[in-house]
Amino acid sequence: MPISGGRMKEVGPTVRSKDVMRLERESVIPILKPKLIMTLANLIEHGTDRAEFLKLCKRVEYTIRAWYLLQFEDLMQLHSLFDPVRGAQRLEQQNLSSEEIDVLEQNFLTYLFQVMEKSNFKIVTDEEIEVAQSGQYLLNLPIKVDESKLDRTLLAKYFRDHPLENLPGFSDKYVIFRRGIGIDRTTDYFFNEKLDVIIARTWSWLLKISRLEKLFSRKPAITPIPDAKKTDEVTADKEEDLFVERIRLEKLELNLKNLLGKITIQEPTFDRMIVVYRRASDKAKKDRGIFVKHFKSIPMADMELVLPEKKNPSLTPMDWVKFLISVVIGLVTLTSSLEMPKADIWVVAAILSGLIGYCAKIYFSFQQNMVTYQNLITQSMYDKQLDSGRGTILHLCDDVIQQEVKEVIVSYFILMEQGKATVEFGERCNFEVQDAVEKLEKLSIIGRDSVGRIYCAPLKRANDIIGPTTEELICSFQHSDNGRRISNSFISFISIIVVLLIIKKTNLGNRTENFFVFNTLRRKSVY
Repeated sequence: MPISGGRMKEVGPTVRSKDVMRLERESVIPILKPKLIMTLANLIEHGTDRAEFLKLCKRVEYTIRAWYLLQFEDLMQLHSLFDPVRGAQRLEQQNLSSEEIDVLEQNFLTYLFQVMEKSNFKIVTDEEIEVAQSGQYLLNLPIKVDESKLDRTLLAKYFRDHPLENLPGFSDKYVIFRRGIGIDRTTDYFFNEKLDVIIARTWSWLLKISRLEKLFSRKPAITPIPDAKKTDEVTADKEEDLFVERIRLEKLELNLKNLLGKITIQEPTFDRMIVVYRRASDKAKKDRGIFVKHFKSIPMADMELVLPEKKNPSLTPMDWVKFLISVVIGLVTLTSSLEMPKADIWVVAAILSGLIGYCAKIYFSFQQNMVTYQNLITQSMYDKQLDSGRGTILHLCDDVIQQEVKEVIVSYFILMEQGKATVEFGERCNFEVQDAVEKLEKLSIIGRDSVGRIYCAPLKRANDIIGPTTEELICSFQHSDNGRRISNSFISFISIIVVLLIIKKTNLGNRTENFFVFNTLRRKSVY
């Protein structure tokens, strides 16, 4: 069940000792565009106005798509040069210097991060990661990143040129984006996980009574997220924020019913997550591939799933307990045998052989557990990964268009129904109102009166201002006899152009791609 959420804070246990997280709402319209348009259209009484409104929605979408077409094409062309699979081959065909490639890859990151921002993705901060990982959910494995396999120069250079606030400590190696909040619930017996909880609590109790807790505790304290708002503003914001409860095994009450029966655990999820990174490479041949991976419904406590270049998972507390118990039993047995007054050498040898064999069994069982854990991570990633590379970027580009269209349509509808209004009216909205107003002004379907109030053109006048789009002309051709002949002629003409382009590319090699790279090197910004 996806929820539109934003920055998160752990507000701590409530009166009932519940683990609750406060989530600030994001600037996004989560409703599907067709449902939004039809809902708004059904609110219009007159059928003629309703038809004009639907026509206006189509023209707005076609126009906004045209605005972004060339910009997104540049982004896709740049990605083709840094695609981890075939990008190296394309770069070799360009005969570019190392400095020119550096400029191109920084341009790609600039365009990509701008698209991420317009798609309402946010960079995960250190504070958010600490809050998210303050507990465990389904993936109860200690997972870490193998930083030696990650490049440290690409992203570090980008953030030096484009500094941002609250960047995580790992931002020079990889960046994690997140958008949207959901809730995941799972019901099961969780026998192994319950044993791990018992062992962890016992170990914590032993450390506490032995006063070694500070020595072995490596987990840093969760730092509070700075909030510059005044007290009254914070109180007002809390009324609009989302509160999500985390039901975790660590907080489980140890009674017979909970230990032997099924329980339900609950964890907030990141609805979408995107990871950007580059693998480390040798100095002799630098790897220019940039990975862009897209994940869905990632539980906050299992955020390790999206980490790049993960190390093999280490053993769980249950595995370590088995190992320590085996060692202690073996040592006690061996010591007691040696202390016997008439210890037979063959008895000692048999005990040693049995102990060595048992240790070997434990070792191989550990190796099998490691393989099982690795398969668990692989399967979890397979279930959660949506796409990567080109597919992710195409999805992002479509997200930008869908969000822009919905913002413009909602803003126009409000102006149409409410009459004149101002942007600065002191109310909060779930999307960027100023950005939507600028789009409407660019379409020339709104204006301002002498006192600065915004008003919209009537529906029919707004459609006349935008005018028929290319898509409408093609559709009108296809729905008429003459249009069919014109359409066939048009298709034949396009086919001839395509053939000529293929011949030209065959004869001239890669001049077309070189021309694109030449222009991209000198272009300042897509947006």
